Amino acid sequence: MKMMEETISGAIVRSYFKKLENYLSVDVAIVGAGPSGLVAAHDLAKAGYKVAMYESKLAPGGGTWGGGMLMNEVVVQNDAAEILHEFGIRTVPVDDTYHTVDSVEMASGLIFGARKAGAVIFNAVKVEDIAIHNGVVCGVVINWNPVARLEMHVDPIVVTTRALIDGTGHPSEIINKAVNKAGVKIDSPTGGILGEKPMWMEDGERTTVENTKRLYPGLYASGMAANNVQGGFRMGPIFGGMFKSGRKIAQIVMQDLAK
Repeated sequence: MKMMEETISGAIVRSYFKKLENYLSVDVAIVGAGPSGLVAAHDLAKAGYKVAMYESKLAPGGGTWGGGMLMNEVVVQNDAAEILHEFGIRTVPVDDTYHTVDSVEMASGLIFGARKAGAVIFNAVKVEDIAIHNGVVCGVVINWNPVARLEMHVDPIVVTTRALIDGTGHPSEIINKAVNKAGVKIDSPTGGILGEKPMWMEDGERTTVENTKRLYPGLYASGMAANNVQGGFRMGPIFGGMFKSGRKIAQIVMQDLAK
């Protein structure tokens, strides 16, 4: 007779590894479950693509939870508020241009929306490298984040993908690996990473969307990762550009995968 502990532990192990095995090959891998990545994951999964997200932290949501200086409210513009409303996230009008949003509702709503659309999120998983075959990015090299943080010598595994989106925010971690480790020349003014400029909310919001693009065959950037690559300004606790960037990169990836 099985003990309750064996039944519960077995259910967790079998279910997780079934999920992991099923997602060893995906259409789109998104690194970083922040606002732009979650919107992209939602749109791509809703369109029928097999999407896996990798978040190194325990909690997905990126840097949205704390709002502005731990005051859990953020601001979005009218057109970005429309995207949030699609997720069932409530906004409060401030004037004719801006809305406030409870940052906890926003983060949790984006996460649930991406999952409900069909994207799978692997949290506490670190993407430590990428795979490139014949000049095309085609995979992510993953390990448990605690293994990476403890600097344990444990080999990773590989997930193959048709498209890889860097949604890691300010550090542009995946593009950094492509440029500095693989030596690829990306679609930027210098072929490398220009780095983020200081605060300018209005311009940063604009350039976050403009800088969202395919940077190399199979490799894309969204949100602050895209802005960091192209040398855009940071914008702080206003998130409209993030949501529009996620939607834009999803459309670009879908167009490329349809070719």
